[in-house]
Amino acid sequence: MHRRATAAAVSGALALTALAIPVAQADAGRTGDAAAAARTAQESSVQQAATAKQKAAPFGLRAAADDGYGDTTISNVVVNGGKDVVLGTTNTKTVTVSFTATDDSGIDWATAILWHGGATFDEMDHGVTGNEENAGCTATSATTAKCTQTFTIDPQVDLTNAAAGTWKVWALAQGTDADWVEQDNVKSFAMKRYSKLTANASPEPVLKGRTITITGTLTRANWDTSKYAGYTQQSVKLQSRPASGGTYTTLKTYTSGSGSTAGQVKTTRTASTDTCWRYSFAGTSTTPAVTSTGDCVDVR
Repeated sequence: MHRRATAAAVSGALALTALAIPVAQADAGRTGDAAAAARTAQESSVQQAATAKQKAAPFGLRAAADDGYGDTTISNVVVNGGKDVVLGTTNTKTVTVSFTATDDSGIDWATAILWHGGATFDEMDHGVTGNEENAGCTATSATTAKCTQTFTIDPQVDLTNAAAGTWKVWALAQGTDADWVEQDNVKSFAMKRYSKLTANASPEPVLKGRTITITGTLTRANWDTSKYAGYTQQSVKLQSRPASGGTYTTLKTYTSGSGSTAGQVKTTRTASTDTCWRYSFAGTSTTPAVTSTGDCVDVR
């Protein structure tokens, strides 16, 4: 049984050869050091997977999705403390995955992989392996262990725009009696492109009765180019509150521009009293919500 569980782990490594596709595509929009780093990571991943395949060949084993033997289970999976994973264009992010593994004999070892793609693990198009070879598992009873594993995600190496959205956790755990379980999707979570939103109300100060123009720009990380770009055709709310304090109130919803005005919003209001203005974006499945800093106008 130990041999079969090991083969299941190897199958996970083999699936990571699919990462060569998104990394190669990403290189088309990158230059210099970023492209070199992406190619190096790709070559290393493919080489390691090829080595694993060669070692596993004599066994002739491949575990099916959600396969297992015996009474081993995986539960209570938490990714990034239950929060969405959000990345910009350059900074890496280390994400912790925790889960409970149970077997009537106790847990020997466990591991996980983060992945994006189709319905099954074999349809992966992006993936990230753990910083540790196996998860760190601490027994909480004779049958149960709390396991944790960390994953460092580099948007310039691991991600392309196509990877934004729902990701999944593949996991494998084995008991000390060689019972084991492998699951393609023990938990799903959101991987999102970092967003920014600005607001500028002018002129400042302004005479009462004159026109105030409130402009803003909604942008988000472009993982293909490692730059920020306007997020087009999105609903953005104009909000205001008295400059003396209080709660912001939504006045109207606008649509961010496209083409030469990509991500831009613009409107006018008549100056009456000292007021703070801001824009707010509710977010989408690929991009987190964001609200601009308020810009207060002195009306004289």
